[in-house]
Parts: sequence; C-alpha cells; structure tokens
Amino acid sequence: MAVFTIGDVHLSFGADKPMDVFGGWQDYVHRLEHNWRAVVEPADTVVIPGDISWAMKLPQVLPDLQFLHSLPGRKLLLKGNHDLWWETMAKMNAFLEENDLSSLRFVYNNACRVGDVTVCGSRGWMLGEGEDDRKILLREAGRLTLSLQAAAALGGEPVAFLHYPPVLQDRQCDELVAVLRQFGVKRCYYGHLHGPALAGAFVGLRDGIHYRVVSCDALQFCPLLVQKG
Repeated sequence: MAVFTIGDVHLSFGADKPMDVFGGWQDYVHRLEHNWRAVVEPADTVVIPGDISWAMKLPQVLPDLQFLHSLPGRKLLLKGNHDLWWETMAKMNAFLEENDLSSLRFVYNNACRVGDVTVCGSRGWMLGEGEDDRKILLREAGRLTLSLQAAAALGGEPVAFLHYPPVLQDRQCDELVAVLRQFGVKRCYYGHLHGPALAGAFVGLRDGIHYRVVSCDALQFCPLLVQKG
C-alpha cells in the first residue's frame, strides 16, 4: 500500500490541447502510462496535485478521468490552476459515481488517510502585487487549514500536496508556509513548474519542511515514491 505522486499530467482526451507541442513532452501520455504501470501496484495510491486536465467543463473531463481510472491504484486528485472543469465536491463526487470511476477521489477541504500518512493540501497561490492576489492567497490558506484540520482528526503523518510552489529558490509564500508549520508538516510536494521554470524550484529542507517539485516533466513522467507500503 505505497503512496506515489505526480503532478501536472495535463490530459486532453476530451480537449484539443496536447502537450506534445512543448519540448520534452513528446509522446508523454504513452510515457506516463508505461512508467505508471511499471511502478504502481493495484493496492497503491497516487496523488495528483493539480492540472489534471485541459477540459473546460465537467462532462469534457470524462475521458481523462477514465484514463486515470484505467491505471493501477487509487488516485487522489487536487485542483490546479488549469482545472477549469472543477466543480463543487457534491457535483464531482456524483460525476464519479455516475461514471463508475471508483478508483478516483478528490482532496478538497478534506484529507485522506493512507496507511501511516494522511494526504492533505490545496491549490495554493503565489503572492502577487494586487489585492485580488491577496484575497485568493488567503482563501487558499484557509482551504489548506481545513485540509490539515481534517488530517489531524484522521491521525497519521500529515503530508501536504500543493499545486503552486509554496517556496522557490529566491522567495516563499509566507502565509502558506505558516500554515504548514502550524500543523507540523514535515513533507510538502508541489507542481506547476515546467521547463526552464524548474531551475527556480526549491528542493530540499527549509525550516524543518522538506519540499519536492513533482510536476510531470520534473519527474520524467514517472510517479515518485512518497511512502513505502
């Protein structure tokens, strides 16, 4: 019952926006599937911290979710900035049930215990210059707090997954890092960064928290082991 993670799979079975046009992404769906099947067993869990699909509406995401469902393991899905199909939990859970997507579950203001660890997180945000950015950031900090509170109730080590990086080489999002530290998070995985932007990613230990970037191209399209079974 191992836990893996990989972010930013950017599937587009229901939308005409393949990632193959970008450098390093050629034949990425085949590579992702091949690597996933090589390392993930049916009893394992894979956390996908955002940018799951290019679909714009919930019905359009169906073929992408069906693809994920066909892969081994349970999948825990978090929201990314490109997941414009994302709806309320009630609507999304009903959609999963209606389409027999039993291996998928959403992490959104909640948490999920998997063996000795508890998966929690939110989309996150990087602080910008405007008041709108500030409002979004505080909302995401609130969502992260709700998720970590749910994790505390479930027990186990809280392992955080964010879409946006809470830290970079030259700066960090103090509001989100403060929430992680408040709840004693020791491990945080994030995505969002691709290509040249990966040079600015922070990987390592900072103030007691170990950070790791897990966007698809950063991992060479192979899920990363988070916790052994």
